[in-house]
Amino acid sequence: MHFNSVLFLCVANSARSQLAEALARHVMGGAVRVQSAGSAPSRVNPFALQALAEIGVDVSGLHSKHVDTIDPASVDLVVTLCAEASCPLFLGDAERLDWAMPDPDRRDAVLSDDERLDGFRRTRDALLGRLLQLASRRGADAR
Repeated sequence: MHFNSVLFLCVANSARSQLAEALARHVMGGAVRVQSAGSAPSRVNPFALQALAEIGVDVSGLHSKHVDTIDPASVDLVVTLCAEASCPLFLGDAERLDWAMPDPDRRDAVLSDDERLDGFRRTRDALLGRLLQLASRRGADAR
């Protein structure tokens, strides 16, 4: 599989897609252009930022973006992360992967901050494993 740019999509562009964006930059370095977006962007979840910072991943520059702001011609691969909602539609000829996973925020659950952070850590770790596999399939050097 060869790609020079990847777009991670979910609805709010606040948790899963932000984790994936930061982790992909960390794993693939400058070899791949990495973006994320959502159909109803909100803000980057503070638990996502904390889970990334715990493992030394740069979170500077992360912000929620609307999928309509992404030029389809700039994307070779689209990875959808939605599990409980319909992922945004992204037009273009990019190859697509579906990495459906539950939203780690689980806003409907009554959780302590530690329990909520643990959900973000599990999502971070699952995404990191998939990204390392994707990078090796691409032939990129994983860090």
